Amino acid sequence: MAANTGKLAGKTIFITGASRGIGKAIALKVAKDGANVVIAAKTADPHPKLPGTIYTASEEVQKAGGNALPCIVDIRNEDQVKEAVQQAVSKFGGIDILINNASAISLTSTLATSMKKYDLMNGINARGTYLCSQACLPYLLKSKNPHILNLSPPLNMSSIWFKNHVAYTMAKYGMSMCVLGMAEEFKEQGVAVNALWPRTAIWTAAMEMLGGQDGKSQCRKVDIMSDAAYVILTKDSRQFTGNFCIDDEILKSVGITDLDQYACVPGSELLPDFFLDGSSPEVKITKGKEAPPASASGISSTFKQMDAMLSEDLVQDIKASYQFDLSGSEQGTWYLDLKSGKGSVGQTAIEKPDCIMSCDSQLFLDMFVGKASPTTSFMTGKLKIKGDMKAAMKLERLMGKMKKSKL
Repeated sequence: MAANTGKLAGKTIFITGASRGIGKAIALKVAKDGANVVIAAKTADPHPKLPGTIYTASEEVQKAGGNALPCIVDIRNEDQVKEAVQQAVSKFGGIDILINNASAISLTSTLATSMKKYDLMNGINARGTYLCSQACLPYLLKSKNPHILNLSPPLNMSSIWFKNHVAYTMAKYGMSMCVLGMAEEFKEQGVAVNALWPRTAIWTAAMEMLGGQDGKSQCRKVDIMSDAAYVILTKDSRQFTGNFCIDDEILKSVGITDLDQYACVPGSELLPDFFLDGSSPEVKITKGKEAPPASASGISSTFKQMDAMLSEDLVQDIKASYQFDLSGSEQGTWYLDLKSGKGSVGQTAIEKPDCIMSCDSQLFLDMFVGKASPTTSFMTGKLKIKGDMKAAMKLERLMGKMKKSKL
């Protein structure tokens, strides 16, 4: 772990989306130095499924050794952002660091992305980052070692990162373009503007809500991001700016080479994150036993095995219907209905499925025995998904159970 050095003692750090997840982890890390932390987020009242509010996060910051200012902020609202900045300046005397962490995601294709979703992602990711940066810069320019850190990816122009979710990529890259432009714009004034992105999937409460506990073993803890952020924020702002940093690379640069300590399950296979060709989802980051070979028993036998595992509990857990349009050696259309009773499977199309998955029949078999990851297959375009992405993520639970049953 990156040791706290005390360099951020007394510094004021404005963090968007800091009520939970990576944002809160960074808040707690800098709090250990005795920093002043502005928790700028929308969650004032408890969420029915996600833990944490701006007030609970503030309490944790204070317990960790920092000072906290909780502010109710929707970063799409210019007045709320400016008011929060003024509150921070009034309470702490200025702003030294801005962390643009708040983000919205919808991994949907062009035809499946409503303009409401498009506006939400671009309003929070690109516009919100620009707005918060603009509002904080007058005070950052007065700081001795000012930093802006955006949690956004390198600007990778490979079409693979656009074709399945172009609206999300545009919105996320908007944050990265702020880094590219502002780093150069404010270089002479000494304001560092950098980006930080994880090599692998990071386990958060939001990830658990979307996909259940089954995906945890493929993720790293939020600590790897908070440690990497700390290393960046304690660098000389005049010497380190305009960088698109990857969490493990930053840590390795300061001598932290034991990355297994950040794994939710040490020694497990890790799921690469989006936008990184260096850890392309075509190649999994693997430590441990190799996945078993795909079953030769075929698609029909796979669905029979699936049928034997259906239950009312599984239906209550997933509550979704799926259609599988398979190509290749065993082409055909199958369905899995997990919306009522004990569920059902069959070889036909169904009316209004929540999720339609299209892929090669061999890939389908590989996914259900654990040889291929649905997430990485989707990221590389081998698996096409239409409809409810949350339902698609939940399906991995059944795949995990089938893997354990040694289909």
